[in-house]
Amino acid sequence: MTTEADSFPRRYARTQRFTLGAPRAFTVAPDGSRVAFLRSTSGTDRANSLWVLDPRDGTERVAADPGALLKGASEELSPEERARRERSREGGAGIVGYATDSAVELASFALSGRLFTAELRAGTARELAVPGPVIDPRPSPDGRHVAYVARGALRVVGAEGDGDRALAEPEGEQVAYGLAEFVAAEEMSRTRGFWWAPRSDRLLVARVDDTPVRRWWIADPAHPDREPNHVAYPAAGTENADVRLFVLGLDGGRTEVVWDRARYPYLARVHWSEAGAPLLLVQARDQRSQLFLAVDPDSGATRMVHADEDPTWLELFAGVPSWSPSGQLVRIADEGGARVLAVGERLLTGAQLHIRAVLDVGAHDVLVSASAGEEAEAPETGEVHVYRVNELGVERVSQEPGLHSAVRAGAVTVLTSAALDRPGTRVQVLCDGKPAASVRSYAEDPGLSPRVTLREGGARRIPCAVLMPTDYPGDTPLPVLLDPYGGPHGQRVVAAHNAHLTSQWFADQGFAVVVADGRGTPGRSPAWEKAVRDDLAAVVLQDQVDALQALAEDHPLDLTRVAVRGWSFGGYLAALAVLRRPDVFHAAVVGAPVTDLRLYDTHYMERYLGHPERQPDVYRRNSLMDDAGLVDAAEPHRPMMIIHGLADDNVVVAHSLRLSSALLAAGRPHEVLPLSGVTHMTPQETVAENLLRLQLDFLRRSLGLPAESA
Repeated sequence: MTTEADSFPRRYARTQRFTLGAPRAFTVAPDGSRVAFLRSTSGTDRANSLWVLDPRDGTERVAADPGALLKGASEELSPEERARRERSREGGAGIVGYATDSAVELASFALSGRLFTAELRAGTARELAVPGPVIDPRPSPDGRHVAYVARGALRVVGAEGDGDRALAEPEGEQVAYGLAEFVAAEEMSRTRGFWWAPRSDRLLVARVDDTPVRRWWIADPAHPDREPNHVAYPAAGTENADVRLFVLGLDGGRTEVVWDRARYPYLARVHWSEAGAPLLLVQARDQRSQLFLAVDPDSGATRMVHADEDPTWLELFAGVPSWSPSGQLVRIADEGGARVLAVGERLLTGAQLHIRAVLDVGAHDVLVSASAGEEAEAPETGEVHVYRVNELGVERVSQEPGLHSAVRAGAVTVLTSAALDRPGTRVQVLCDGKPAASVRSYAEDPGLSPRVTLREGGARRIPCAVLMPTDYPGDTPLPVLLDPYGGPHGQRVVAAHNAHLTSQWFADQGFAVVVADGRGTPGRSPAWEKAVRDDLAAVVLQDQVDALQALAEDHPLDLTRVAVRGWSFGGYLAALAVLRRPDVFHAAVVGAPVTDLRLYDTHYMERYLGHPERQPDVYRRNSLMDDAGLVDAAEPHRPMMIIHGLADDNVVVAHSLRLSSALLAAGRPHEVLPLSGVTHMTPQETVAENLLRLQLDFLRRSLGLPAESA
């Protein structure tokens, strides 16, 4: 019999969704002799060590152990590092990130705000005595220096610990060099703020001035003796940070990079390699036009390499832009209704593939991740594969159905794979395309196997996952729980075992669980993603309804008892469901929802809904509530549990508090669960565990199900 300590909610929380102990963050040496990666020592250990694998014989060794380096002392994180980890959704401890020189011989990382380096050949690590707290240390390509950020200054120190100095110091409290601003880290997936030159003699460094950004206060009501957090939050329609870029020389030289920042204020991507001049991708505020710019690092002048325009918006992608070894621009583009790979002026893929990211640009090919496109020979619901692409054609590297990604340098490829029929991820090291070694995972087995069916539902062929109880005989209709994210950048219907664990746990409590990735979610086509422009609410909600009704034709779903749960965008969607379609949905768990869309950030919200001053009706129509109260709420009233972390600096708790006030003013009963000291990630073990139990209790009560079993 399962004890409380061994229950799924407890183990799910303790293992951080069964991710602890799994290897990640791979870096391959160009000569193929080493693969560096992070991994903790067990499935319940949060502290990552830095490891090195020899692809020739598969041996692994520890290059840096955080416990030994800190001599058993507990970690202390600066507010800047906590914010950085929140932006990247990093819940681990120990060495959570590292950088290497070009040969992958020297690694640098921060621990407890202190700077450490590791010799990856020798397997030795040591601390460099520098001012702190240290953020994002990165070795120069030649391994002779390490650059890092401390108290808003971009500093550099010799790899032996000599010659520490500031190359740029902040001119005020709101200025920082070498860090990504809020919207870059949260929405553009640009977490870095400085980049070394290939010759190691200078750096490109972002200067961020938050002075124009509106200030918000985030308090902890459970501790009234503590001062509130003062954060710069660029809400939709308000001012962004002022971002500039400088070339800083190790000799003290300083040159500003010049482009039309008034028209293209967003610095979205920076690339600097031996294959060409420094390369920037800058976007207009409305994200409908962008420029690829080459930089002259001596003068700071820029020249346009390519320009893109789109009447809806331009998406940002991982791994691009970059240069090919022959000096051609590598980019991902939406052309002819498909998302394709372009090298120079040539499109190397067509509508059979939907390109997701560029993984590596080699001398003879480009390694990409992609899902099946609209003209693929057969649908591959929830799958993402790795492909080699060149002018001769396309070759698939990953073979089994599932989710795959890769890191490559030279002849060595590290292939990471997840599948529906086994837990966790499998990591294979390939040499010249052939299996050479594998990287062990210490992640725990969930002890739960999703009973999941992946299919497409409705006239629009909406990707869906249907999960039934493990021991369900199939003879009676079940109450339904929709478990979506349902919005941009969040694909939930995937061919991976662990992605469905929580849904299966709810299914095993007596529900038929449905997950649907409607329009707006990634992985299908540009038109599918962009169908939500100016109409987030109606489009995403209609697709959930259509998927549910289509699935009910083939599955035993009790449509008189339908609940929905979600977090973040999923929380917004759950609230939408019961407020606007109470004829379909009978209860909702609403986690950390965005309720008044004017209160979310510029880069995200203006991409989908435009500027709130120019389109106020669009914002009102898509919000759950506004200054006048609930927006378009229908009858009858449906039970709603609202959950929100009081320390959330991404979707601030004001969203849920204002929703609760509007519900109260409208006479609509609801429950509010405030989480003291909890951010948007809810990483705390006891919180994560009990949230599952409290949600289950609410769903049973709200749908009239027995408390002891569904």
